[in-house]
Amino acid sequence: MKIFRYFITKFFFKRAMLVFSVLFLLFLSNFLLFIAARSTVSTLQGYHEIKRLNQDNAYIANPDPDSEHNPDMDRDDTQAVYDYLHQNQFRYALFTDGFMVELSNNYDKEVSCEYLNEEYYQLNPQFEVSQGTGLYFDYQMDDCPEIPVLIGKGLSETYPLGSQIELVDPGLLKPVKLKVQGILKDNISHANLLSLSSKEYYNFSIIIPVNEAYINQADIGIQYNALFNMVLLQVSREDVDDFAAHIQNTLGRKYNFFTQEENFKYFNEYFVGSLQVMLTVTAVLLLLLFCMAVWSSLSSIRLMIKDFTINLFVGLRYSKLRKILYGYYGLLFLGSMIALFAIAAYTRMYVWMEQESLLCTFGLFGLIEMDWISLCTVGIFNLLLGVVLVEIMMWRIKKIPISLGVLQ
Repeated sequence: MKIFRYFITKFFFKRAMLVFSVLFLLFLSNFLLFIAARSTVSTLQGYHEIKRLNQDNAYIANPDPDSEHNPDMDRDDTQAVYDYLHQNQFRYALFTDGFMVELSNNYDKEVSCEYLNEEYYQLNPQFEVSQGTGLYFDYQMDDCPEIPVLIGKGLSETYPLGSQIELVDPGLLKPVKLKVQGILKDNISHANLLSLSSKEYYNFSIIIPVNEAYINQADIGIQYNALFNMVLLQVSREDVDDFAAHIQNTLGRKYNFFTQEENFKYFNEYFVGSLQVMLTVTAVLLLLLFCMAVWSSLSSIRLMIKDFTINLFVGLRYSKLRKILYGYYGLLFLGSMIALFAIAAYTRMYVWMEQESLLCTFGLFGLIEMDWISLCTVGIFNLLLGVVLVEIMMWRIKKIPISLGVLQ
């Protein structure tokens, strides 16, 4: 232990610049790897979610970027689109989210309402419950409907299973009664179709099932926004083109409908390609940082060769020196990991302080699964890096004769 403190003192106080340069390089490589790993995990999760929507004979809607919104559009226009769907007996998966509402809860967070129909619910079973049962869609609409809903964990303390919620539904623009049918598992999320690594978390959300009767009474906001990512199921290309033409004639905006093959090509081209570029750049930077870390470590050997060899001359064994070096780099890795952990935890806590309810997550120290996977990836990298650095240093030390080291 005394010899360990001796070397640490020598490294920190006599070779401070090298120590801090190695520590900086280590933290920078850890941070880059953490960001790359977390982005990769998040993107793969989003890609998996999108794959569930890409069924055979299914077409996903996407507004044409060159077609502008029609400012004169009203609810009669959007209702005509849904009348067309219902009259022609189209099967379609509907989902829209982000409609905020004020609702008292223990965390004083704004609550979002998310709307989906049965087809979407069956296609994308991500809304798993920890308590209660799943949704049903055959409820009756009347003057004061009681709609079965799922709620996020953040609302479950205020509204336990089976309780009733009264609010002005932003989908109907009138008071409704909601019955808590189930409570979602922690950190249930939905990926942004245009940025798969971006997610919204439903810990402070109400998942509202919609049926044909609900849609026919819904406000234009729900009807219009639900068209953006609507999925048409078991239809022919001709029927899809007819529907797209009806939308353009009715709403004045062009919608593209992509097939399974076209969607996979789109996501592979843009998202998988960008992911590969990110990983390649990260790998190159990590290799560069690794080379600089090796150079810094060898430089420290040159500067401290006299200290090393004198101690070896008076009885320090190579096995003991190896343990000292592993302990030294272990301290550097620990410091880097603690700093990285603190940054990750702060970013998760920051959204709580900023009242961003759609980004709030629950987890140990505020971290969620993708954060822990990324930290474990960094930990494995540090372990391998530590072994390589220490063994290179030991190889270099053993190549220098003790007598020459003392003379230096």
